[in-house]
Amino acid sequence: MGEPSFFLTRILEALRGEGEKTAFRWHDRVLSYRAALGVLGGIHDALATEGIGRGELLAIVGGNRPETLLAQLAAQLRGTPVLPVTASSSLPDRLAALAAAEATTLVIDPDREPRKTRELIEAVRPDRVLSLGPTEPWMPHRAKDLLSRSAVDPKFAVPPSVRMVFPSGGTTGTPKLIGHSGIYEGMARIFAPDPAGPQRILLVAPLSHLTGNCAALGALLCGDTLVLHDGFDAGAVLRSIAADRITSLTLTPPRLAALLDHPDLPGTDVSSVRSLSLGASPLPPDLLRRALEVFGPVVGQGYGLTEAPMIASIAAPEFDGHPHRLASVGRIVPGMSAKIDGDGGTGEVLVRGLALMDGYHGQPELDAAAFTGDGWLRTGDIGRFDAEGYLYLLDRANDVIVTGEHGTKIYSNVVESALAAHPRVRQAAVFGVPDPRGGEAVHAVVVSANPAPTAEELRTHLRAHFDAEHFVPATIEFAESLPLTPIGKVDKKSLRAQHPLP
Repeated sequence: MGEPSFFLTRILEALRGEGEKTAFRWHDRVLSYRAALGVLGGIHDALATEGIGRGELLAIVGGNRPETLLAQLAAQLRGTPVLPVTASSSLPDRLAALAAAEATTLVIDPDREPRKTRELIEAVRPDRVLSLGPTEPWMPHRAKDLLSRSAVDPKFAVPPSVRMVFPSGGTTGTPKLIGHSGIYEGMARIFAPDPAGPQRILLVAPLSHLTGNCAALGALLCGDTLVLHDGFDAGAVLRSIAADRITSLTLTPPRLAALLDHPDLPGTDVSSVRSLSLGASPLPPDLLRRALEVFGPVVGQGYGLTEAPMIASIAAPEFDGHPHRLASVGRIVPGMSAKIDGDGGTGEVLVRGLALMDGYHGQPELDAAAFTGDGWLRTGDIGRFDAEGYLYLLDRANDVIVTGEHGTKIYSNVVESALAAHPRVRQAAVFGVPDPRGGEAVHAVVVSANPAPTAEELRTHLRAHFDAEHFVPATIEFAESLPLTPIGKVDKKSLRAQHPLP
């Protein structure tokens, strides 16, 4: 069978060793490490009673509650791969992910969007429906409550490895199913308690997304307290930072912008924050500068993909005396390698190393397209390195705008960062729209401060910044907010749908 998984062994050691220390805070509930171990044992025994083990994949449609994570761990202790499904994603995307994974057992959260969950059950008709709580009349008669019992001093046979399958966002059709196992064993060797004392980690990212999942499991590995929020609300985050004395949180750039613009920020004590990590999408330098001014030298950012979660990172001290690095995602982390595939030092970022996915679950044809012949993963991101090894991302390959009669390439992130540098611009999204003369024209959607700048003022600002006309949007529209994906990225797919290209 092989050696027991080091990751699961360390998780169990923490659950057994931290006793009455708070493991989870969710709404008004507090769950200690000892109590969490009992819940884990009960779910594990219930899965065993249902005969769930190595022969199948378990799909979990759960919100940000302790039982979602404990059900995942219970399945992994049974040797069962787990597919987390984002409840807030569209029904077609959820159906596509479940169909591609051939999932026959569905674990559901009765409190998380029950109407959507009922629609999902009716469409999928899984062999088993298991509920994270009492069964409801709208569930199939065969549904069972996974939390009906708790275990005292539970015993587990720890398997040699764990496997998770994360669905991609599905922005290009059927979601890709991305398998991971090695990253968890790596986390168990990297995550250690903070010498400064236990942390209180605020999680707003979905547990169903790799970023939120790893952050939550990392908290347990370190014996920290995890404060779970059901999604993102800037006011609620600020209240939690002050009331719960949050020491660590991770945000996407749009969510950081909402936090920095919130009227309650000036009166909120944020001095407890030791680490504010930013990622998931490019960060405009001016937004990062504002974050450093508010939170101090505790702000950094990272770069990764679901296929390769840890690629590069940069911490606050690296910005001192190097303001240009505010536009960088940092240096490549130990255990990973990266290079640029392109001429002139700019091109697609290729990576390989320890933090790579196992492959696309059940979709081997995608592996062939994702990797080069010598094993480098194509990230789909366009970037460049500076002389000191810092990586700068310019755009997603499929977001590059090709404009003008000579086919000039415009990187949308570059224009977005320049727009964000205007004092009366809060956020901006830039993409290509149909050009009557052929090809694409640059279009910007801007969320402005009050008073709002005019479109011509923004064009004048960009001309001064770039000293080149092709970066200046042909059209600019103003919006109260930008649409976001469930994990907090700007949803350019939604924006483009309003301006379809030929």
